Amino acid sequence: MNQENNVKQGLTKLHLWVMTIATGLVVANIYYNQPLLGDISKDFNVTEAEGGILAMLTQIGYAAGMLFCVPLGDMLKRKQLIMTVFVIDIVALLLAAWAPSIHILMFASFLIGAFSIIPQLIIPMAAHLSAPEQRGKTIGFVMSGLLIGILLSRTVSGYVGAHFGWRAMFVIAAVLMVILAIALYFLLPEVYPEYKGNYRELMTSLISIIKEEPILRVAAVRGALCFAGFAGFWSTLVFLLAQPQFRAGSEVAGAFGLVGAFGALAASQMGRLSDRGNGHWLTAMSIGIVIISFIIFGFSASSMAGLIVGVILMDMGVQAAHISNQASIFSIRPEARNRMNTVYMVTYFIGGSIGTLLATQAWHIYNWKGVATMGLILSVIALLIHLYFKPRSLKKQVLF
Repeated sequence: MNQENNVKQGLTKLHLWVMTIATGLVVANIYYNQPLLGDISKDFNVTEAEGGILAMLTQIGYAAGMLFCVPLGDMLKRKQLIMTVFVIDIVALLLAAWAPSIHILMFASFLIGAFSIIPQLIIPMAAHLSAPEQRGKTIGFVMSGLLIGILLSRTVSGYVGAHFGWRAMFVIAAVLMVILAIALYFLLPEVYPEYKGNYRELMTSLISIIKEEPILRVAAVRGALCFAGFAGFWSTLVFLLAQPQFRAGSEVAGAFGLVGAFGALAASQMGRLSDRGNGHWLTAMSIGIVIISFIIFGFSASSMAGLIVGVILMDMGVQAAHISNQASIFSIRPEARNRMNTVYMVTYFIGGSIGTLLATQAWHIYNWKGVATMGLILSVIALLIHLYFKPRSLKKQVLF
């Protein structure tokens, strides 16, 4: 009996719950700063556009961490790697809490992103431990925790920022990471690597994987485009809510995370439906929902109800498409799932960082109409790419 079968026998409901909770708590670190950007900008006396760079740097850091650290999951013991990453992430969060200047906070924000990659080690681990016929369901379950962490992070940080100041949020996050690291040390199963090469060979193999897997390339591009609009919306929502028609602060911006939590339902359901072989059209439908959400946003610059409906649809569509993308890429190359996830997620978060930058600049020049138009254009491009590259044509493509 091979190693993969051995570890699958150890997959329990407890492991799934531990993985799901861990992904939610760790990924939240990346998004805590978004509802706080207005407060941070005022504290350091910088413009909103400059403050928005913090969110962009966190996402760029996350992409860098996924590129240089996540592939190590195919080469090193998974739990051992996760514990090492935890230590650095805790230090980065404390640095952010005590940052004396905006530039130190920018550096800390990059580090927080770079070492909050634990969910991207856990998700391939869950796929590895799961039986093939239940892989989509397992990914959906873990991803529902990830989504809830993303969305509720804004609610928590908005509340903490309004009542205790933005620095308190990073202290609380560091304490949570210490508790979580201890829990995972005792509860997380170990997964042993199958890759036998060195780090240089490991990184070089990413290029071969990109060339040889058209399914991965298309999934990465459409995921990045959808997430660009998603990240751009959440990075600029706090600026819209501060306008005279709303006169709301970080606490209200964070509360929108509660509204978007409905998207967690889509994450779980998409996993189950993907197991039935309906991935292509389900992905098209998911991107279509994202398009509709940005049309609604375009007419909701003064409508709280419109923003609420748009958030529900956007989060549902983006996360459902994300689940479908990951289920498709984890169905190929079992021995390289961390590297496959690296390629996909690095592209995904580069899209998010670019979307954040574009949205903050669009807000600066065109206000909310510019943000909504940007999201609409990106999601339409994602749908066109998805419809053009059908499953049969993908199997025939190889880059040389």
